[in-house]
Amino acid sequence: MRFFSDNAAAACPEVMAALAAANRLDTAYDGDALSRRLDGVFSDLFGTEVAALWVATGTAANALALAALCPPHGSIVCHRDAHIQNDECGAPEFYTHGAKLLLADGAGAKVTPDTVTALLEGVRDDVHQAQPAALSITNATEYGLVYAPDEVAALGALCRARGLGFHMDGARFANAVASSGATPAELTWKAGVDALSFGFAKNGGMCAEALLFFRPELKAATLYRRKRAGHLLSKGRYLAAQILAMLEDEVWLRNARAANRAAARLAGAAGEARLVLPVEANELFVRVTPAEAQRLRDQGFDFYDWGPGEARLVTSWDSDPAAVDALAAAIRAL
Repeated sequence: MRFFSDNAAAACPEVMAALAAANRLDTAYDGDALSRRLDGVFSDLFGTEVAALWVATGTAANALALAALCPPHGSIVCHRDAHIQNDECGAPEFYTHGAKLLLADGAGAKVTPDTVTALLEGVRDDVHQAQPAALSITNATEYGLVYAPDEVAALGALCRARGLGFHMDGARFANAVASSGATPAELTWKAGVDALSFGFAKNGGMCAEALLFFRPELKAATLYRRKRAGHLLSKGRYLAAQILAMLEDEVWLRNARAANRAAARLAGAAGEARLVLPVEANELFVRVTPAEAQRLRDQGFDFYDWGPGEARLVTSWDSDPAAVDALAAAIRAL
């Protein structure tokens, strides 16, 4: 009974059917009929002009977005627990050809205008220091918290005032939308976001992510960066097919709601005393002793240890209700 990562979830039936339907002769790379639909479909979803690119991984989506927003001699502000800092093997620095990450603090891996401003004010305005060029936030964060539209907008206003590009790592963007009740537009471009890494693999996709630019002019150079980085797949229609299948009939939102509901059931079982942070998406961080963690594993539950005395539990679109109920009961029994 696996609760260690939504990366391990199955591809949803709509994706598998779309892959089978795409398995026919078409133009190579991104000139196929499915890939050519992405700009229009995402523009409809967000209610503004969107330039969209498929990529195979979230790391590539994040790093390509940041390369479009930050020059090699610049710097990118992010939380010190951000995925781009701790889990991407230096890809942002590599893709930007050397940009520096400036690390901010904040509870639950969230940054605020105050924490970002404090960091920016520590950078001298001279040639000896990498000048801030972009801000990157994660929604939902690495600790499962969701930025509300007003929180994103406050950061967006700061970015505009400071001349910073604004990137959102949306590996779990669907879960954030489902949790907040906000529209995709309210969480992104209406709040000042320039680029979004829209995650699909964690939410029922097989191997597809979308890099979206709300400043469409950023796409042109990124096409070359994607090719140079080895992410221009010869049969890109299979990635486009996955994305389109999940956007149709709001499969992406339905899947995220299912994952969030499963997490909420576990949160109810854990109670406030065990929860490290509020549960706002599909991740839980719970206080357990090593002995308690072993008791759960002995019953067949798989999860990550997350620092001393803590465990991370992640639900997914296809979490087995029986397994969720069993884990909830096991937590209550600790």
